Formats: sequence, C-alpha cells, structure tokens
Amino acid sequence: MALKDIKTKIQATQRMNKVTRAMEAVSAVKMRKTQAAALQGRAYARGALAILTRLAGTNHVKEHPLGAERSGDRLALIVITSDKGLAGALNSGVLKKAAEVIEGRAVEDVTVYAYGRKAQEYFSRRGYRVASAIENKQDEIPLSVMEGLVSELTHGFLAGEFDKVQAVYSNFKSTFEQVPTMRRLLPLSLPALAEIVAGIIPAKGKWSDEEVIEAPANYEVESSGTDVIGILIPKLVAVALYHMLLESKASEHSARMVAMKNASDKSKEVVRDLTRKFNKVRQAAITREVSEIVSGREALSS
Repeated sequence: MALKDIKTKIQATQRMNKVTRAMEAVSAVKMRKTQAAALQGRAYARGALAILTRLAGTNHVKEHPLGAERSGDRLALIVITSDKGLAGALNSGVLKKAAEVIEGRAVEDVTVYAYGRKAQEYFSRRGYRVASAIENKQDEIPLSVMEGLVSELTHGFLAGEFDKVQAVYSNFKSTFEQVPTMRRLLPLSLPALAEIVAGIIPAKGKWSDEEVIEAPANYEVESSGTDVIGILIPKLVAVALYHMLLESKASEHSARMVAMKNASDKSKEVVRDLTRKFNKVRQAAITREVSEIVSGREALSS
C-alpha cells in the first residue's frame, strides 16, 4: 500500500473518531437524563401497578371483560424500538424477542403497534399488519400518547379484534445491560402484573427491599364495580406502558453511548496500527533510497 493511501486512511479514521466522540458525549448527556426519568418513575409505576395488583384478584376484575381469559390466538403486539440506529444490539434484541413471541402464529392473527421506525420497517417487510406507527424521536413524551394508544387497544380488545395484548421493549438494568422483555397487558391477570412489578424493582440499591404486593381477600368498589374497573384499568395500564417507554429510552441512550465509546476506542486503535504501518513503509522507502544512492556511488567509484 502506498504512503499516500495509508495517510488518507489515517485522516479518514481520525475524522470518524471526532464524530463518534461527539456522539458519545451527546448520548452521555441524554443517557443521564433518561436514566433519571426511568429510575424516578419506578416508584410511581409500582404504585399504579400496586392498585391493579390488588384489584386483579377480586371478582370485579375476574368478571370484567378486560380480565376475562380467551381461547383465541389473535394478538396485539406493541413493539418499542428506536427511530435511529448506532445503538449496538439494542433494536435487534427487541425485534428478536418480538419474533419469538409471534413464532407459530399466522400473520393475519398478529396486529402490530410499532413505537419506533425500526419496528415498523421490520414488521412491514414481513407482511404483518402495522395498525399504528408512532415516531420515537423525542425523549420527552406526554403520558397522553400512551393513554391514546391504550384506549385504542382496550376498545379493540373489548370488540373482540384480538384476544391478548402484549408489549416488547428493552428493560433498563444498567448502563451496560439492557434486557429485551415481553410483558402481557391484557387480559389483566395477577401473575402478569406480578412479573411487571418484579421487573421494576431493582436487584439492589434504592427500592430493592420493597415488599411483595398481595391482593386482598375482599374489595368493595363503589358505586358500580364494572364502571370503575372499566375506567381504572386503561389508565393504569397506560402508566405501565409509559414506564416501559421510559425504560426503553434509558436503554437506547445507554446502548448508544457504549457503542460510540467502543467505536471511538476502536478508531484510536486503527489509527495507531495505520501509523505504525505508515512508519514501516516510509522507513523501508528511505532505506531503499539510501541503498540505491550508496550502490550508485560505489558503481561510479569503480
């Protein structure tokens, strides 16, 4: 390889390093902000889910259409991904988990609600019906967006358009660990809620010693149990879904920061290797020129 080509590669890699370092810095700021939002929202999400958990074991919920188990296989799947890439294996992990959820189901039995362009493109290419596609560009998203989505899902569930509502997202564990996770939202059940609450409670640190939520033996709902449950469940499910979005946002920026840091470190390594190669080639060229000069002088002397 010529010296000019090596030097061009070094310069290109150095420019790439500047870009990845800038993206790493931006992602670090967004990561701290979204992590704080997700962690601070855990207590509120757990409180909302605690209400659902306490109600889930009552006859009011068991007799309500939103808590009735169905034998059908029609599924409404909410998939939360990002709009942008450069986040390592974050989106591919979520999409792989979603593919596992719908494995064995007919295409016509799955209705996808894509929150993020990556999910929309993935399922559209495979022939699935994407009932709703929402952009996932902004970090600050109002709860009303999730309430509108849950309202649409609730009406579809009550109308018999699908028999289950599930969500797939990336659950934030730490800056270096994000876990693709599936949660069932409807029909409402105590085991499904217990899984969501268990996922919110961290393994250690703040709130790690929270007690297990137990459903009471009896609950009195006034005035009409059916009316109260019908209003309460969609609102609290929207809170749970909104918290999943917060966790997904924290996961996205954490994964992108780590990916950009790895890219920056790798570009430095490439520059170092190319510089070493450049010096070797230049030294060989100098040695060859010196040898030619010496040989020519000896030939003239003789």
